[in-house]
Amino acid sequence: MTPAVRQLKKQKIAFTLHQYQHDANALSYGEEAAKKLAVSAAQVFKTLVLSCSNDKNTLAVAIVPVTHQVNLKSFAKALGVKKVQMAEAKQVETATGYVLGGVSPIGQKKHLKSIIDDSAHNFESIYVSGGKRGLEIEIKVTDLANVISAKLAAII
Repeated sequence: MTPAVRQLKKQKIAFTLHQYQHDANALSYGEEAAKKLAVSAAQVFKTLVLSCSNDKNTLAVAIVPVTHQVNLKSFAKALGVKKVQMAEAKQVETATGYVLGGVSPIGQKKHLKSIIDDSAHNFESIYVSGGKRGLEIEIKVTDLANVISAKLAAII
Protein backbone atom coordinates (compact mmCIF):
# COMPACT_ATOMS: atom_id res chain seq x y z
CA MET A 1 0.00 0.00 0.00
CA THR A 2 1.44 3.36 -1.02
CA PRO A 3 1.37 6.53 1.12
CA ALA A 4 -1.29 7.93 -1.26
CA VAL A 5 -3.63 4.99 -0.70
CA ARG A 6 -2.99 5.03 3.06
CA GLN A 7 -3.82 8.75 3.28
CA LEU A 8 -7.07 8.38 1.33
CA LYS A 9 -8.17 5.41 3.45
CA LYS A 10 -7.21 7.19 6.69
CA GLN A 11 -9.24 10.27 5.69
CA LYS A 12 -12.13 8.09 4.42
CA ILE A 13 -12.01 9.64 0.93
CA ALA A 14 -13.84 7.71 -1.79
CA PHE A 15 -11.56 6.49 -4.59
CA THR A 16 -11.06 3.58 -6.94
CA LEU A 17 -7.69 1.93 -7.37
CA HIS A 18 -6.70 0.76 -10.86
CA GLN A 19 -3.68 -1.46 -11.46
CA TYR A 20 -2.12 -2.41 -14.77
CA GLN A 21 1.07 -4.07 -15.95
CA HIS A 22 3.53 -1.24 -16.48
CA ASP A 23 5.75 -1.48 -19.56
CA ALA A 24 9.27 -0.30 -18.68
CA ASN A 25 9.70 0.81 -22.31
CA ALA A 26 6.66 3.11 -22.30
CA LEU A 27 7.52 6.60 -23.55
CA SER A 28 4.75 8.32 -21.57
CA TYR A 29 3.59 6.80 -18.28
CA GLY A 30 0.35 8.80 -18.33
CA GLU A 31 -0.58 7.89 -21.88
CA GLU A 32 0.27 4.26 -21.11
CA ALA A 33 -2.11 4.42 -18.14
CA ALA A 34 -4.91 5.91 -20.25
CA LYS A 35 -4.51 3.24 -22.91
CA LYS A 36 -4.34 0.32 -20.48
CA LEU A 37 -7.28 1.61 -18.44
CA ALA A 38 -9.28 2.43 -21.59
CA VAL A 39 -10.02 6.03 -20.57
CA SER A 40 -9.48 9.36 -22.29
CA ALA A 41 -5.91 10.62 -21.91
CA ALA A 42 -7.40 14.03 -21.09
CA GLN A 43 -8.85 12.45 -17.91
CA VAL A 44 -5.46 11.13 -16.73
CA PHE A 45 -3.43 13.77 -14.89
CA LYS A 46 0.30 13.81 -14.24
CA THR A 47 2.00 15.23 -11.19
CA LEU A 48 4.81 17.67 -11.95
CA VAL A 49 7.02 19.22 -9.30
CA LEU A 50 8.47 22.65 -10.00
CA SER A 51 10.82 24.96 -8.14
CA CYS A 52 10.26 28.67 -7.71
CA SER A 53 12.99 30.85 -9.21
CA ASN A 54 13.14 33.12 -6.17
CA ASP A 55 14.03 30.13 -3.97
CA LYS A 56 15.08 26.85 -5.59
CA ASN A 57 14.18 25.06 -2.34
CA THR A 58 10.54 26.14 -2.60
CA LEU A 59 8.69 23.48 -4.54
CA ALA A 60 5.12 23.34 -5.84
CA VAL A 61 3.01 20.76 -7.64
CA ALA A 62 1.21 21.13 -10.96
CA ILE A 63 -1.42 18.51 -11.75
CA VAL A 64 -2.15 18.60 -15.48
CA PRO A 65 -3.61 16.27 -18.13
CA VAL A 66 -1.03 13.91 -19.64
CA THR A 67 -2.02 15.34 -23.03
CA HIS A 68 -0.54 18.74 -22.11
CA GLN A 69 2.50 20.44 -20.62
CA VAL A 70 2.26 22.90 -17.78
CA ASN A 71 2.42 26.52 -18.89
CA LEU A 72 5.22 27.87 -16.70
CA LYS A 73 4.02 31.49 -16.84
CA SER A 74 0.44 30.54 -15.95
CA PHE A 75 1.61 28.28 -13.15
CA ALA A 76 3.91 30.96 -11.71
CA LYS A 77 1.07 33.50 -11.85
CA ALA A 78 -1.30 31.08 -10.08
CA LEU A 79 1.33 30.59 -7.36
CA GLY A 80 2.01 34.31 -7.09
CA VAL A 81 5.72 34.04 -7.98
CA LYS A 82 7.78 35.50 -10.83
CA LYS A 83 9.11 32.31 -12.43
CA VAL A 84 9.13 28.55 -12.01
CA GLN A 85 11.10 25.73 -13.56
CA MET A 86 10.98 21.96 -13.42
CA ALA A 87 12.58 20.68 -10.22
CA GLU A 88 15.58 18.36 -10.31
CA ALA A 89 14.79 14.64 -10.05
CA LYS A 90 16.59 14.23 -6.74
CA GLN A 91 14.66 17.17 -5.25
CA VAL A 92 11.38 15.67 -6.43
CA GLU A 93 12.10 12.25 -4.95
CA THR A 94 13.34 13.71 -1.64
CA ALA A 95 10.35 16.04 -1.19
CA THR A 96 7.65 13.63 -2.31
CA GLY A 97 9.01 10.23 -1.30
CA TYR A 98 8.07 8.89 -4.73
CA VAL A 99 10.18 7.88 -7.75
CA LEU A 100 9.75 9.73 -11.04
CA GLY A 101 6.99 8.21 -13.13
CA GLY A 102 5.13 7.29 -9.95
CA VAL A 103 4.80 10.64 -8.17
CA SER A 104 1.36 10.95 -6.65
CA PRO A 105 -0.05 14.32 -5.62
CA ILE A 106 -1.37 12.53 -2.50
CA GLY A 107 0.67 11.32 0.47
CA GLN A 108 3.85 13.24 -0.25
CA LYS A 109 6.53 13.50 2.45
CA LYS A 110 6.37 17.31 2.46
CA HIS A 111 3.18 19.29 1.97
CA LEU A 112 3.71 21.28 -1.22
CA LYS A 113 1.43 23.97 -2.67
CA SER A 114 -0.57 22.27 -5.40
CA ILE A 115 -2.57 23.52 -8.35
CA ILE A 116 -4.84 21.33 -10.46
CA ASP A 117 -5.51 22.46 -14.01
CA ASP A 118 -9.12 23.61 -14.23
CA SER A 119 -9.77 21.27 -17.20
CA ALA A 120 -10.32 18.66 -14.47
CA HIS A 121 -13.82 20.15 -14.07
CA ASN A 122 -14.70 18.52 -17.42
CA PHE A 123 -14.81 15.11 -15.70
CA GLU A 124 -16.75 13.57 -12.85
CA SER A 125 -13.48 11.96 -11.74
CA ILE A 126 -9.86 12.05 -12.82
CA TYR A 127 -6.98 9.60 -12.61
CA VAL A 128 -3.73 10.43 -10.80
CA SER A 129 -0.74 8.32 -9.91
CA GLY A 130 -1.27 6.00 -6.98
CA GLY A 131 2.36 6.32 -5.95
CA LYS A 132 4.05 3.79 -8.19
CA ARG A 133 4.19 2.97 -11.87
CA GLY A 134 1.22 0.84 -12.89
CA LEU A 135 -1.09 2.15 -10.16
CA GLU A 136 -3.70 4.88 -10.73
CA ILE A 137 -6.21 6.43 -8.34
CA GLU A 138 -9.58 7.49 -9.73
CA ILE A 139 -10.94 10.30 -7.57
CA LYS A 140 -13.42 13.18 -7.74
CA VAL A 141 -11.69 16.48 -8.44
CA THR A 142 -13.22 18.16 -5.38
CA ASP A 143 -12.03 15.31 -3.14
CA LEU A 144 -8.51 15.51 -4.58
CA ALA A 145 -8.42 19.29 -4.13
CA ASN A 146 -9.61 18.96 -0.53
CA VAL A 147 -7.22 16.18 0.49
CA ILE A 148 -4.12 18.00 -0.84
CA SER A 149 -5.38 21.57 -0.18
CA ALA A 150 -5.08 22.42 -3.89
CA LYS A 151 -6.68 25.15 -5.90
CA LEU A 152 -7.82 24.91 -9.49
CA ALA A 153 -6.51 27.30 -12.14
CA ALA A 154 -5.80 27.42 -15.87
CA ILE A 155 -2.19 26.20 -15.98
CA ILE A 156 -1.88 24.50 -19.38
